[in-house]
Amino acid sequence: MIRTVTLRILIFLFSANLAQAQVGSLIWSEDFDNLNNWIPETGNGSWGWGNGELQYYSANNARIDAVPGEPRNNALVITAKAETGATIVDQWGNPLNYTSARLNTKSKVSVRYGMVETRVRVPNLDLGGWPAVWMLGTTNFGWPTKGELDIMEMGHSKAFRDLHDGHNGGTGMDNSTVNQMVASNAIFYDSVAVNPQNPTGAASIAWDPDDDYCRPYYDQSQGLNDRFLIYRMYWDIDSIFFTVEDNGTERNLYTSALPLGANTTEFNEPFFFIVNLAIGGALTDAYNLGDPASGSAVSMALPAEMFVDYIKVYEWNNEGEVYFGPPQMKHGTFGIFTDSTQVDDQLNLGSDADIFVWEGTLNPGNETPLEGPNVLSWTSNGLGWFGAGAFSYQPLNLNGFANGHLNFSVKAPANMAFQIGVIDAWGNQHYVDFPANQTKFGLARDGNWGQASIPIADLRGTLIDMRMLSYSFVVLETNGASGAIAFDDVYYSGGSGLTENDLSWTEPLIYPNPANDRLHLSGLKKDEQVRIQLLDQQGRIVLEDVTKYSEAYSLSLSGLANGLYIVHVRTDQHLLSKKILVQN
Repeated sequence: MIRTVTLRILIFLFSANLAQAQVGSLIWSEDFDNLNNWIPETGNGSWGWGNGELQYYSANNARIDAVPGEPRNNALVITAKAETGATIVDQWGNPLNYTSARLNTKSKVSVRYGMVETRVRVPNLDLGGWPAVWMLGTTNFGWPTKGELDIMEMGHSKAFRDLHDGHNGGTGMDNSTVNQMVASNAIFYDSVAVNPQNPTGAASIAWDPDDDYCRPYYDQSQGLNDRFLIYRMYWDIDSIFFTVEDNGTERNLYTSALPLGANTTEFNEPFFFIVNLAIGGALTDAYNLGDPASGSAVSMALPAEMFVDYIKVYEWNNEGEVYFGPPQMKHGTFGIFTDSTQVDDQLNLGSDADIFVWEGTLNPGNETPLEGPNVLSWTSNGLGWFGAGAFSYQPLNLNGFANGHLNFSVKAPANMAFQIGVIDAWGNQHYVDFPANQTKFGLARDGNWGQASIPIADLRGTLIDMRMLSYSFVVLETNGASGAIAFDDVYYSGGSGLTENDLSWTEPLIYPNPANDRLHLSGLKKDEQVRIQLLDQQGRIVLEDVTKYSEAYSLSLSGLANGLYIVHVRTDQHLLSKKILVQN
């Protein structure tokens, strides 16, 4: 059972707060003219992506296409199909009967705070369709600790629809269909929610068995399929609230906002987008993967198409941030666990990283540190293997160390074989071997403190994304030898050679304002590719240019109508958004 969130008196009613709150400038818009910001996911995941879903996700089921009846307007189109084949299988190799698409912006675009808006059209879901536009936290922690924000999803079970259909367009007659109701949700970890039925500790604001405040929207006359609706999430440092706009009327999906505090810290970090059209699974009344007796057969007419016209992010209560690309690259010398080695930056254990021992395979040891006051000292507990690693809360970008080394000192029995490796944020792992009684990467196996230096070319292998690491240092014991092992002075060396000044980005000066025939930009310190966009108040790009400049740049405004515009200055990892007034 997923715990509901108790909304206290301190929570403000969203409608009452609108007078003090406001939507600000548009700071990012995905208009789906291409899929450059999106990564297609493939396969059926683990137990149907954790939900018992019945489909196989394929990039072939996603495309950019024109919106029917709306000339010159493109959308992301996801097609669900009844399809089988030799490669269309679940994680165990069993055949699947459906395909669809799921795309995400992880490592491409992420957002923290703002008013997020999307315009979506879903097909006739009948039974089994499960469309969603949602977000996951960029943190390396697993679900639900990373947090989940479901801006819109449909296909809910009859029990969920009946529970709330006395409100927000419902008739109270327990007769709504999956095409007539839409909902939203926020999910996070709460220790209070941990119980035998909910071991993950997932707390959900949609879990509302007493029907107190969850208010899905119903339209039992026209239905919600085969037409566009607009969904919004209002998110700032204090609260989150969801709405849907239908035919010009905006309806709240909860009676009040979710307050953000000590038990919802997930929602104070960046989140990336996911769009998908699932088939069957735990949310629906269709059966779950591997268990045909768990629900009804899928009756959704296939093929079926879901359209996502756009996703936009506006400032909300003067808050809203958009991040492009992976995290900022580290450089020079980067410390994982060291006291005396001079580093340019390092993991800060307890605040942005931790050392984790896996599955209780190691106990604390008592080895004397090699340098400084701290050491990683353990003894194996006889389970036949052990594992531990340095875990960063957010993805760590060590791509600048491609020609560098991972260095560490270790003291271990000569007969103990182990591996040193890394794990990236996608779950890829790669290790190098340190066999028993052999010298490898400079490490002499004599039972005393020794030092190893692994070239990153060997450490990363062929699959590791060094831009997006979750574990930057991992040790695995491989031959079942027991005993004590200790590590000290763990660090990366030979970064790209860039200095902090080289990597920093100073916001350029944009002038004049008001502007007439030309707009000038100056003050960008380093030579890099920059995209300049001018957007009108509807978020449409009216001027765009890509340039490399080190000091100044000038954009012609010739032929542009007078009015208020938004200037976007984008680099790989930064976005500056500013309003300007054009007066010719």
